[in-house]
Amino acid sequence: MGRSRRTIPEELLLLALDPTTGTTAQPQSLDLGLAGAQLVELALAGRIAPDGDRIAVVHPRPTGDPTLDSALELLRRRGSPVRAVAWIGGPRLGLRQTYLAHLERCDMVHAVPGQLCGVLPTTRYQATDSAVSREIRARLDSAIRTGMPSDPRTAALAALAHAVGLGKHLYPGNEGRSSRARLRDLVRYDPMGGLVAHAVIDVQNGVAVQQRRAPGQDQQARSAVPGRKTVRVSVH
Repeated sequence: MGRSRRTIPEELLLLALDPTTGTTAQPQSLDLGLAGAQLVELALAGRIAPDGDRIAVVHPRPTGDPTLDSALELLRRRGSPVRAVAWIGGPRLGLRQTYLAHLERCDMVHAVPGQLCGVLPTTRYQATDSAVSREIRARLDSAIRTGMPSDPRTAALAALAHAVGLGKHLYPGNEGRSSRARLRDLVRYDPMGGLVAHAVIDVQNGVAVQQRRAPGQDQQARSAVPGRKTVRVSVH
């Protein structure tokens, strides 16, 4: 995979990076979103495919991207399709930091060392080229304005941005309410992005711990999650 095109995990992280503070919005859910974004990127690369609510490896050949290939190898070692919610809800310690370091190596961000309260060392990150971040945001804004993503990558990015809660960061306050609602509606435009986005939301709502229940019990538990709408995602 060449470096001429940014991956969806990279774009999601750049979208979450606050240009003023140098920190990422929604850090805890962002880790889940990055794991989900890896799945979408691998699907677009033809390495994995959805199998109901599971993810199956269909072509184990490496992509050339070290972070994606690490995820692909872990999926391959499972030997059988894995539930999207189980994969995203698995241990993801350091994934956000891994991608920040990856972006720094690719000269897409630069680290700014500092101190918290004048004592504790901290590191903030600034985008190296603000035009890149503006272009990503412009694609998302256009999709919200028109109600139609320009391409599958933008559709998946919108779905993940909604799933991790970036809507309130990108479109804050009462004036951003309609934009947040439209961002949520964009989930339906990409089958894989929609599958992964709902898995991210399920993990945040605690559904991942219910996977050992009997099928009927699991469906009842999913229906009982407050505020969660059941959305059927067609996979072609």
